[in-house]
Amino acid sequence: MTKTGIDAIAFDVAKIHLPIKTLAHARNIEPEKLEKGLGLLKMTLPDTHQDTVVFGANALTKLILDNNINLSEVARIYVGTESSIDSSKPIASFLIALMEEKFGVDTLSSCDVVDFTFACIGGVDAMQNCLDFVKLNPTKKAIVVTTDFAKYDLESTGEYTQGAGALAMLIAANPRIIAFAEEWATDTKGLFDFFKPYRKVQKSEITGNENNDNWLGNREAEIEIHKDQPVFDGQYSNQCYMDRTRNAYFQFKKLKGATDTVYTSWSSIIMHLPYSFQGRRMLSEIYTLDAEEKTLSGNEDAVEYQNKLKETAKSDAYRLFVNEKLMPAELASSLIGNLYTGSIFMGLLSTLAHFHDTNTEISGFKFGFLAYGSGSKSKVFEGEIQPQWKTAMASVNLFETLGQSHEIDFETYEKLHKKEQHRSISAPKNEWVLERIEKEIPNLMGARYYKWAE
Repeated sequence: MTKTGIDAIAFDVAKIHLPIKTLAHARNIEPEKLEKGLGLLKMTLPDTHQDTVVFGANALTKLILDNNINLSEVARIYVGTESSIDSSKPIASFLIALMEEKFGVDTLSSCDVVDFTFACIGGVDAMQNCLDFVKLNPTKKAIVVTTDFAKYDLESTGEYTQGAGALAMLIAANPRIIAFAEEWATDTKGLFDFFKPYRKVQKSEITGNENNDNWLGNREAEIEIHKDQPVFDGQYSNQCYMDRTRNAYFQFKKLKGATDTVYTSWSSIIMHLPYSFQGRRMLSEIYTLDAEEKTLSGNEDAVEYQNKLKETAKSDAYRLFVNEKLMPAELASSLIGNLYTGSIFMGLLSTLAHFHDTNTEISGFKFGFLAYGSGSKSKVFEGEIQPQWKTAMASVNLFETLGQSHEIDFETYEKLHKKEQHRSISAPKNEWVLERIEKEIPNLMGARYYKWAE
């Protein structure tokens, strides 16, 4: 059977950051709580000329140029995001237009495009769909783009996990980086652990006028307001993460017909990381249960069970397990923050870059993936690193690029967050930028226009 998987990866991360220590001091939080407790060092933020289309377009352009991709072979460009800029027009359609502007008119006119939205797991959904397509059409290629801005309210408990950026991955037969196995396990529930609703407010509260007049084109008495910032319950969301991931893992174990712990066959474990150390905190339950060859029966004493998990997390054996299997994926997350749909793929890229930079050969090694998206769903799957992975990683330069990020101060951060900053902090060069948003032409109101900045 033909192998299918990731043949090439490129990324684009916001080029400005706020040190976590700066945020901690401003919020009267002990810096060690965030740095050593959660593994956070930097928080990346979009500049004024950047949005999710910009990040996605930059990552996609790098992927095409660095890998000399023949666009006539690309049949799909599927986007995973929870930071869409339009309720109708997908980010993928913006990307097609920009790629044709740069690489030639109609070069992608027969390419299928669409966005996938399921919180942080949307990119995995897009990739699974593209893998299935390539299996049926091995001469064709597909591209998955994940692009997001994880923005939280000022002074909220999620503020210090913010991040922004995109990844683009070429999905192909006989891939150079990683080939995925056939077994995929899924666990899903419809929950409200984290979501971005449209809030309603009476128009009279905004205008001060009780009449249902035409205000900025709105004749309705109610105005719907959408915020980038989510409604969430951190503790409940963590529990949903644990529940879905645990259930999907044990389903995966059944699919594999495994009698031993599956994770022992994985040299690295790639998880969704809202913050760098989230994976190690969540995985202690699976580590404990699987080692004892049992699953939750619902009869355990809650306090005793939680104490057991805490003992596991503090044990030397688990710490060694974390250092060997989870740490490489955490490195980039510490320097970027949460990338929502891109988080799990940045974990993969971080792991590959770590082994590449330390000249460690991992060909033939199995990687396990535990994906999660609020709302809520988990998918567990695995892949095998291919012999040409180092060649495919040669031009990525992940950690070198992250080291060039521009530090901003707290005042600038707050101005950016409140959208009071209107000039770019870091001048764009050789990248896509948001040029303008139409405000005058009636039938184009809100249309977003982009350009390539030399």
